[in-house]
Amino acid sequence: MPDDAPTSSPARDDGHDEHAESDDPRRSETSAASSVAEVLRLLRSHGGRVTRSRRVLLEVLFGAAEHMNAEEIGAEVARVEPAVNMSTVYRNLEELQQLGVVVHTHLGHGPATYRLASAAHPHLYCESCGSTFHLPRDIFMDLSDIALRTHGFRVDATHFAIPGRCAACTKA
Repeated sequence: MPDDAPTSSPARDDGHDEHAESDDPRRSETSAASSVAEVLRLLRSHGGRVTRSRRVLLEVLFGAAEHMNAEEIGAEVARVEPAVNMSTVYRNLEELQQLGVVVHTHLGHGPATYRLASAAHPHLYCESCGSTFHLPRDIFMDLSDIALRTHGFRVDATHFAIPGRCAACTKA
């Protein structure tokens, strides 16, 4: 089957709590999509086609416990749908980002990683050992509020990790 062939099989509805709607009212409604079925409905409502590759890619994203780069996502998709190539993975990730369903983050010097927008959060990155640390979503809320109030600027504190040195590397 071609990697962008439409399918009509029922979508898996995972509904993981981890991907529940953000309590940040500034997030778009599309980032609140909490199941594969909801995202597929969103895609359809924006003129997109529901394809087997999109369905599998969404299942991978909803099932991911951690951030994944595009190559890792592609490898997981290929386990289920071997005909899917990386250009399809990148194209689908881009479309999902434009819809506000997926965000990418730069964690250090490696490739961008992807995560559902509803699970996005800031990070710290140790420049010495490469460790990353997850921060609470609201940790930069004051900064975000001030930037919005004084400059009309919306901060995306999840796009880049904040570099520094972890406790273990600082001791060494």
